[in-house]
Amino acid sequence: MKRNFLMIVLALGILGARGFAQDFIQIKGSDTLINLVQRLSEVYMEKYPETAIAVTGGGSGVGIAALIANRVQIANASRPMKDKEYTAAKENGVAPYEIVVGIDGLSVVVNGANPVKDLTIEQIGKIFRGEILNWNQVGGSDMPISLYGRQANSGTYVFFQEHVLGNKDYSPRMKQMNGNAQIVEGVIADKAGIGYVGVGYVYDDKGNVREGLQVLSVAQKLGAEPVSPLIPDNVKSGKYPIARALYQYVNGKPAGAVRDFIAFELGEGQKIVEEMAFYPVAGDYLKQNAKAGF
Repeated sequence: MKRNFLMIVLALGILGARGFAQDFIQIKGSDTLINLVQRLSEVYMEKYPETAIAVTGGGSGVGIAALIANRVQIANASRPMKDKEYTAAKENGVAPYEIVVGIDGLSVVVNGANPVKDLTIEQIGKIFRGEILNWNQVGGSDMPISLYGRQANSGTYVFFQEHVLGNKDYSPRMKQMNGNAQIVEGVIADKAGIGYVGVGYVYDDKGNVREGLQVLSVAQKLGAEPVSPLIPDNVKSGKYPIARALYQYVNGKPAGAVRDFIAFELGEGQKIVEEMAFYPVAGDYLKQNAKAGF
């Protein structure tokens, strides 16, 4: 929250004290995207000080709701918009355009002391639905499983529920955390813990997997090869089974300062995407972005 506040202060300072900023872009939404987009914004504002950008979180649903209400120029989302959200937007005179700014290997993490190294999608789903309760049921030690996940307004919560839990309910035993960083800290402190986070959150400042944390390889089904999200080609090729796009939504085809910023994100900003341990836009997502003029 402190970082978010500082970003707002920085943006307002550019608008007021420096007096020469002509454009102000408000961005809100996904916790998975917040650190990445804040960094992209910082670099962009250094290069183009006539534009001020404020980036805040709250979850994908919160960002999309703000776009629908026409309170922000860009909504960050780690899931696609839902049909009911498109309907609500249309009713409010908002025409959302979807842009993919990066690719994430949604990572299943456990405590570093856990002997389990890989799981199948089915096993992970059963764990988070509360159907598997002890690590010894999946080849681990005899200890009850502790679940760490996100809150319902999170796009990561929704994506994981749809693609791993088969649209079934999470176990009521799951601890609902405010963000990726809280899940990582919770799992590091809990030998029985398991959680799911954006791949960019598993690394420390030196680019190593956080001490005390282990990222599981994931197999599509029993007998299939487990695949790690830490190998870029696994995610970019779609071989890793929990890969996903990271989205930004705008009202109408991007124009002006908003278009310039998104063009930066999709151009030289893709190097920053990689520096922040996510993966650049590739494949069919490039064709999708072309529909929005990029």
